[in-house]
Amino acid sequence: MISFIKAYIAQNEKKYIEDVITLDKQSGDGKYTALCNKILKSYSPKSYPLLTTSCTHSMEMSALLLNIKSGDEVIIPSYSFSSSANAFLLRGAKLIFCDSQENNPNININNFESLITKKTKAVLMVHYAGVACPMDEILDIGNKYGIKVIEDAAQGMNAYYKGNPLGTIGDLGCVSFHDTKNVSCGEGGAIFINDLSLKQSAEIIREKGTDRSAYFRGEIDKYEWKGLGSSYLLSDILAAKLLAQLEEVRFITKQRKKIWEYYYDSLATLEEQGKCKMPDIPEFADHNGHIFYLVCRNGKERDNLISYLKTNDIQSTFHYLSLHKSKFFKDKYQGYDLPNADRFSDCLIRLPIYPQLRLSKQNKVIDKIISYY
Repeated sequence: MISFIKAYIAQNEKKYIEDVITLDKQSGDGKYTALCNKILKSYSPKSYPLLTTSCTHSMEMSALLLNIKSGDEVIIPSYSFSSSANAFLLRGAKLIFCDSQENNPNININNFESLITKKTKAVLMVHYAGVACPMDEILDIGNKYGIKVIEDAAQGMNAYYKGNPLGTIGDLGCVSFHDTKNVSCGEGGAIFINDLSLKQSAEIIREKGTDRSAYFRGEIDKYEWKGLGSSYLLSDILAAKLLAQLEEVRFITKQRKKIWEYYYDSLATLEEQGKCKMPDIPEFADHNGHIFYLVCRNGKERDNLISYLKTNDIQSTFHYLSLHKSKFFKDKYQGYDLPNADRFSDCLIRLPIYPQLRLSKQNKVIDKIISYY
């Protein structure tokens, strides 16, 4: 079976993990957390990165930082993972679901602006597949209406918008280091504090609502409970694994993009023949090869293709189901139809992609897709 995904193991992972086990401090904000933060800080000197236990928790921190509360409205794309919604529902917010673009799963700008009301507190932008949303336009709309912009860059490590790393452009940015991501430590994430007025609050929220971080830096002689928060610190053992991955992020990205581009070049004729759609990458986006997908003509064709590949020992998968149509939310949804999000839910298929994918196996995937059509 050609696996859909396979975790990448960096050269220094075992060495760093063995080292951290010898240290007195293995909990969060230890030696390896500091080393990871140094690398993340180099991506955007104007941002303040903090490691977290997951991208989900980074988004929950964002909701707390922006004081999202009952009655506030938060605009999010329907074509996304449940974490994008739960972070704000947990604070009592009203979710306003936005459609995707016609040719891209990212949020539809025109649809987004039409959904803004006096109750809109924030918008969450998902950079699907590490492909950037049009951030200049989004920030202009955010400034125009006085709403905060949060980047869900879960899939966006080492991807860029006009040369700027995803996650470092909006007011807040959330990144994932889950096992399925380009750079991973099993479970983990980071939050980029790009509005530095939120820096102190972020440290307090991340440390169970206390100013313990300032205490450990020697800035105060005791720490105390300052407000709402939770335990969002990544274990230093996981940070040791993450450091080894971050050191190889350029190699990982290079390999994934090489595989991505080979898929694109090999399957482009299918789009020319009207049999499926290829990924659409805007000129302003420098993606990271996180996902290669095709958009089939209908749901039945997509499901049949997945089954056909499986019978030929190839794992493939669909991705998100529209959140506004989910079993949990469909009875609560009172908005407009979101046809583009629904089309990607029904028709998008993801192909195997990871640095260790051999050319012979990738050629088999390509051959079987062409054979199917």
